[in-house]
Amino acid sequence: MDLGLSGKRAIVTGGTRGIGRAVVDLLVAEGCDVGLCARDAKQVDAAVAALSKSGRTIIGGAVDVTDSAGLRAWVTETAGRLGGLDILVPNASALVETASEEDWVRGMEVDILGTVRAVEAALPFLEKSDAAAIVGIASAAAIAVAGGMRAYTGHKAAVIAYMASLSSVYGRKGIRANTVSPGAIYFDGGVWDHRKQHEPERYAGAIKRAPFGRLGTPEEVANAVVFLASPAASYISGTNLMVDGAASPRIQY
Repeated sequence: MDLGLSGKRAIVTGGTRGIGRAVVDLLVAEGCDVGLCARDAKQVDAAVAALSKSGRTIIGGAVDVTDSAGLRAWVTETAGRLGGLDILVPNASALVETASEEDWVRGMEVDILGTVRAVEAALPFLEKSDAAAIVGIASAAAIAVAGGMRAYTGHKAAVIAYMASLSSVYGRKGIRANTVSPGAIYFDGGVWDHRKQHEPERYAGAIKRAPFGRLGTPEEVANAVVFLASPAASYISGTNLMVDGAASPRIQY
């Protein structure tokens, strides 16, 4: 299936590892020019070096999404260098583990405001695109409480609500907005890799609860994100797509 992404221009925050990197890789493979950012300059440089071999335009930036002025300036500059913008994937997450006040504040700054800042900076460019799409990254934790009290649950629920609002407000300007909510996703160096090593009972419990008998991969999440970002999903907006292997115990309407 041709997703219609060749020549499209995209920006992904938190784009050097895990789900973010898988999204960047797939966008590039589908023919997009991509700007990506993350806090670690070495990881950004390594990603740009590897992806530039594709022949596509790849722009990297060492950016902390909690720096409002810095993030907005980078998005604006990168969209300009790309010659415009068609796709935004605000992916950066603090992945907070508790419900402490510090975690509430941290997740608010990264997951919620990091998304809002990127969107607001991108909107003037997206309004000029004939195939504009925003795909927010939430979590299955936002709709199925698990793992006790976590500020993360509230942060990701807010992302879903924000994307739904954007879809309604900006639909008449041709901008689609959707959310993808991954379940438990495993990759080397990720949260579930850490739990496998240091919380083996918790990891084993997740495997036991998973109907497929395994955790998901970043690539499986990226498939959903890139589809929703593509012109192939031109009449899909305001939705939250679960990518959790049917692990969430709820009926989805």
